[in-house]
Amino acid sequence: MLVAGIDGGQSSTTAVVADEHGTILGYGYAGAADELGERPGSTRLRDALEGALADAVRACGLAPQTRFAAIVAGVSGYEGRIVGEAPRMPADRFALMHDAPIAHAGALGGEDGVTVIAGTGSVAYATARGRARRTGGYGYLFGDEGSAFWIARRAVSGAARHDDCRGIATLLSFFDRHTVREIVDAFYAGAIPRADLAAFAPYALAAARDGDRCDCIAQPARDAAGELARLAFDAALERTGPVQAAFAGGLARDPWFAAQLEGACAAYFEARGAAVRVVAARAEPAAGAAILAGRL
Repeated sequence: MLVAGIDGGQSSTTAVVADEHGTILGYGYAGAADELGERPGSTRLRDALEGALADAVRACGLAPQTRFAAIVAGVSGYEGRIVGEAPRMPADRFALMHDAPIAHAGALGGEDGVTVIAGTGSVAYATARGRARRTGGYGYLFGDEGSAFWIARRAVSGAARHDDCRGIATLLSFFDRHTVREIVDAFYAGAIPRADLAAFAPYALAAARDGDRCDCIAQPARDAAGELARLAFDAALERTGPVQAAFAGGLARDPWFAAQLEGACAAYFEARGAAVRVVAARAEPAAGAAILAGRL
């Protein structure tokens, strides 16, 4: 018996193929899968899910027509409705859901607690005694606090307000533009996609890690940990004992930022009369999706 799990994000999509014992046999990758801002007829979701799965099937050495007992796909921003073309999944059972539950299943292995996704966007998901709650995840315009996009957007915004910001040179070099206004205009015109803007976040993290006092570049990275700690606290369903918390997503894989997250969470919970125990994520979201597929 084979199952598959797919993590469809705002920057990229990862698929895993696993056997009945939960052993991962291979990985596959494709482009962004979210449908934020997409219109009817869009193939973004379909292409990403089908492409990542096909890539994983090839990586395993399986036949292209291989059929699965179950497939679970978690997609950033998914709220129960497909805007564009629906993916065709070769499975007896297929479940499409928000990416928060699959990240939670992977990070905490089914145990209660809080998982915060800190990638291109951000969202928190918590479970406790059969209940679940999700906070954040309102997208790049109205939410995604502490995310890679949030950091990059604040960096560009800060540079636009302060002509003498030392970080402007870094921004201009990264985006290959002559002025901050050119960066802004290119984003609005679609020449700089959301994922490409968010890709500046690691440079901001590096500036903050190295002690750069530049408010434009480093300060957003320093502030992001506190925003994500707030998401974790707001999602927690029970706070009478130490809340188990884990972080997933690209930002959380940065060692310096992971340490900032742990400290910010401890301080935020303590200031509100609660306690938190930050643990390392046990598995990635795509593997969490495979776990949920196994349960199907």
